[in-house]
Amino acid sequence: MKKIVLATGTNFSAYCAKAKELLQREGFEVRENTLGRPLTFDDLKDKVADVGAVIAGVDVWNEELLNLAKELKIIARFGIGIDNINLAAAKKCGVKVTNARGVNADSVAEMTIGLVLGLYRKIVGLDASTRQGHWERYMGHTIREKKVGLIGFGAIAQYAAKLFAAFEAEVYACDLFPDKKAAEKLGVTITEADWIMKNCDIISLHVPSTPETEKLINAEKLNQMKNSAILINTARGAVVDEKALYAALKSGKIAGAGLDVYEKEPTNADNPLFALDNVVVMPHNSAETYESYEKVSLAAVQAILDTNMGKDPKNWLNP
Repeated sequence: MKKIVLATGTNFSAYCAKAKELLQREGFEVRENTLGRPLTFDDLKDKVADVGAVIAGVDVWNEELLNLAKELKIIARFGIGIDNINLAAAKKCGVKVTNARGVNADSVAEMTIGLVLGLYRKIVGLDASTRQGHWERYMGHTIREKKVGLIGFGAIAQYAAKLFAAFEAEVYACDLFPDKKAAEKLGVTITEADWIMKNCDIISLHVPSTPETEKLINAEKLNQMKNSAILINTARGAVVDEKALYAALKSGKIAGAGLDVYEKEPTNADNPLFALDNVVVMPHNSAETYESYEKVSLAAVQAILDTNMGKDPKNWLNP
């Protein structure tokens, strides 16, 4: 394996110093993204020919780009979602793909709670009005005794369940392949998606972006929700039909939404959702903590080192 690693995300040296030091100690050259933005095909096409490993951000690795990367042996995704990587094409080219499943669960789950509190206590709006000299009295809600529904029950959802349980909420979850042992340990009731949509006060999305989950939350699903319910999406923007969500929020069909992800990213300033005061928005920032970056980068480096030594890396997605 050629000992050249391309880190395509931004600020690798600043936030992933331990990971970079480990690579260099093992004799790897580390090349970084210096543009301060996600890299495009045109940015990458002349940079990948001699690269042995990639620590990938949200840049797209399609068959055309993979065919240019003649020395590439592994793409270690800096995160969980791999909808930007063609797994089949990577396998055809002899490139292993890994992700950081479970490594940043705490950061994303904490943001889930933050978005709920932001909506329930109108934190963003009250901050702005107080700074303007107003003394607004706002009656919010508590999480305690609310029914929380988790759509998807992977590592992030399981950690979120633990946090919601600390607020003494009732937690329900659905998943195609539910981890019943984890559910029992966490006091989570496994149920069906339709039951969650109809009965839960807080519905939080934790599924990957796949053809099967595209616009999973559509007008039909939103119409099942209680008028007092809120929707949280820290998963992927493609999972929600934004036009249907806007209509449901604008009409009062649902009470609010907390969003960290969007159908198009970066999303435009004229996104209609941004004009609604019952929405709290973030710029796909849930996993962005110092602690998460350190853990995820070290996991990515370990996958590269394992591959270099002929071992199967952890979280290998296209064997």
